[in-house]
Parts: sequence; structure tokens; C-alpha cells
Amino acid sequence: MSAFKSLFKQTFIYGLATVLPRMLTFLLTPLYTEVMAVGVYGKVSIIFSWFAIFNVILAYGMETAFFRFFNKEDDQDKVVGTSTLSIIFTSLTIFILAFVFKNQIAEVTDIEVKHINFVLWILLLDALVIIPFAWLRAKAKPMKYAIIKITNVAINIGLNLFFFLLLTDLAKQNDVFASIYKPDFEISYVLIANLFASGITLVLMLSFYGKIKYVFNTILWKQMLRYALPVLVAGLAYTTIETFNRILLDSSLSTAENPEDEVGMFSACYKLALFMTLFATAFRLGIEPYFFSHAKSKNPQKNYARILEYFVVFGSVILLTVVVFSDFIKVIIIRDEAFWEAMWIVPIILIASFCLGIYHNLSVWYKITDRTKFGAYISVVGAIITLVLNIWLIPIISYRGSAIATLAAYGSMVLLSYYFGRKYYPIPYNLKKIGLYLTISIAFSLIYFYQFRANYFVGITMLIVFLSLVYISEKKQIKELLKR
Repeated sequence: MSAFKSLFKQTFIYGLATVLPRMLTFLLTPLYTEVMAVGVYGKVSIIFSWFAIFNVILAYGMETAFFRFFNKEDDQDKVVGTSTLSIIFTSLTIFILAFVFKNQIAEVTDIEVKHINFVLWILLLDALVIIPFAWLRAKAKPMKYAIIKITNVAINIGLNLFFFLLLTDLAKQNDVFASIYKPDFEISYVLIANLFASGITLVLMLSFYGKIKYVFNTILWKQMLRYALPVLVAGLAYTTIETFNRILLDSSLSTAENPEDEVGMFSACYKLALFMTLFATAFRLGIEPYFFSHAKSKNPQKNYARILEYFVVFGSVILLTVVVFSDFIKVIIIRDEAFWEAMWIVPIILIASFCLGIYHNLSVWYKITDRTKFGAYISVVGAIITLVLNIWLIPIISYRGSAIATLAAYGSMVLLSYYFGRKYYPIPYNLKKIGLYLTISIAFSLIYFYQFRANYFVGITMLIVFLSLVYISEKKQIKELLKR
């Protein structure tokens, strides 16, 4: 049980590092939906979709390779130095090339050149802290990790609040602020805030660059690259599933009069699934180092099976809770009613995010057996499903089609990972218990939202029934965890 105690402790702290900052960014959604037109918010969402894609390219799976070889190699300094130098070289090379061809990039992405300049600098700064953050996780320093992550978002949010709430009034009273203020400059203000936050984060991580040994081992680098490249493919495929729908919604596929408005509504309502995404992300940050460090322990499969059970229990509760109170939450998070039209997607995206979290838990088999190519294969299948369904459904049902495509993609990835995992690294998952929780929580969520929405008597009754079932089934484990 001590292993689980350590796992939950780290997951809690990493959760703070991920959940608290992103909960703080919830402040930005009400802010953006209040001060920006739906179409402008759509443009911001499209830019951040491209951010996600290029962040994956600049990392190219080296973070996951770092964890694998850091726990595998006797000379850990060699792993740190090789991965760090690799990221520095590739990031600077891509940065220079991108600046040379920024006009062409702007044309392809439909992002203005003035915004491309900000984007490139932010991408570079973020790439340079990939290995330092991975090193903190590998060294089990979650508190420092959390403080720096939270500082990053606090700066970002503080600057957003300054630009959108204070600057207009200050510009009327002071010439210095008047020189900073520009009307219709919302997108640039968002990017400037991100740029400053990324710059400060790199400054806070500079001590890492002063204490490591700059050794580059070509043989090790090739081994890490072979391990990392399938992770890159998987990451690109995942990002396609998660963000490319915004880009497609803004393309010629859309039959809407103002496609950017569709993107804005979809992106705003997508935010309500953030509770599930935060939980799944925090859980993944905690379990990924645990998977590798306990791979050689006695009967690790039994522990891996129990971890998935815990995830499904908590995830099911989050799913049903958010669905039941979604109309209450939307008033707080999405201020302008013009965005509410896309609320239909909320249960679908929540279930999709839940499936993604389950997939991350199931993916342990190919990570610790060095079969990362299967992660790439599975993710590519999910990406293909996403693209096909988006291309088919967007002209018919717009953003509803994108939501359905996301759920279909992640659901298929869960099934494929489980199928191949049974073959290459069998784990004794309790399918009856997991299936029961999933079936009831998903059924209650869909029935409530699409048949009894806003009827809180029905919703809260369903939630109480489900929580009672969980307590009865997990009473012993819950008491033991709370005691410890």
C-alpha cells in the first residue's frame, strides 16, 4: 500500500500543478467570452490548436524517452545531457527555419504574420523547458514543479486581466499606458501574455542548465530517438483528434455563414469538459513515472489493474457531476449566451475525455515493454477516424459532428489498446466492476442531459444513487485510503 500512498501523494501535487493553474485559466474563459466577439474567440482557439500541434513536433517524444532511459540507464547524467542538447539543437533549428518561411506558414495556417512572430517565440521558450520539467518529475520534485507551473499561469492570467480589464481606463489617464493600448488588439494581447509567462518560466528553470553535464552520446541518442519517434507519431495523432477539429470547422468543410463563430461556440463549450481533462492529466502525470519505476517490482500487473479501477471510479463521479450541474457551470464560465448554442457537445466531450484517460492507463503495456510503435499505430487509427468523421459530419451537423468524431476516436483507441495489451502484457483488470461503473455513469449522464436537462431533482437523485453504489462497492478501499 506504501507504493499507492506515494502514487496518490505525487498525483495530488502534480494535480495541483495542473489542475490549479488550469482552474485559474477558467478566469480567462469568462473574460474572453465577455470581451471578445464569438468569431474573435474562434480565431484565438484556432491559433492555440496550431500551438498544440507544433508543441508536439518540437518535443518529438523526447520527454517520454527521457523517463524510460533515465530509469533504465546506469549513467543518468548521460541521459540528461543527451536529451537536453538534442532538444536545444532541434528547437533552434526549427525556430530559425520557421522565421525564414513565416509568410508561407501564415498563409497555410491562416494566421496573420504579426501573430506568427509571437507564436514562434512562445514555441521556442516552451520547448527549452521540456527536459527541465521532465527532470523534476523524474527526480520526484513535485513541489518545485508545481510552483513553477502555477507561477507561469499566474503571470499569464495577471497580464490578461491587465490588458482586458485595466488598460483601457489607464490609457485614458496616462500617456504611457495610452502608448501601450491599441483597439482591436485582443489576439495580440493574449499572445503577449503567453510570451511573458513562457519567458519567466525559462528564467526560473535556468538553474537546471547550470547543474547538468553537457555530454552527448550518439549511440544513446539514436536509441532514445527510436523510442521517441513512435511517441511523436502518437502525439501528433492525439493532437489531431483533440484540436484539428477547430481547424476543420474553420475550413471549406463548414457550411456556416461565419465558420469562426462555430469554432468559438464549440471551443467555449468544450471548456466545460476541462474538469475531466484536468483529472485525467493529473492522474497521468502521477502514474507515468510510477509505471516505469515499478515495472521490475513483484507482480506489477496487479497494481496496474487496481490503478485503472481507481481512475474509473473517480472519473465516473466527475462525469456525472459535471453533466448534472453543466447548466449551472456554464453561467459562471461562459458569460455570453451567444456561445451557449454548442452546449449539446458537453456530455459527448466529457465521455471522450474519460475514454482518453482510460487509454492512458491502458497504455502502460507498450511503454514498459518498449513497444511504443503500437502507441503510434493506435493513435494513428484514432486520428484517421477523427479526420474521416469530421470530413463526413461537419457539412451535415457542424460542431456536433466534431464532438462525435472525438468520442469515436478515443473509444476506438481504448478498445485497440486493451486488445493488444492482453496479447503482449496481460493485466488482470476487473472488467465487471469497471464495466458496471462506466455503463451506469454514462447512461445516467446521457439520459439526464438529453431527456431531463436542468431538472436537478432527477439529476441529483441519479448522482446520489451512483455515489451510494460506489460507496457500497468500495467501502473498504475508501476507508483504507482515507486512513492512510
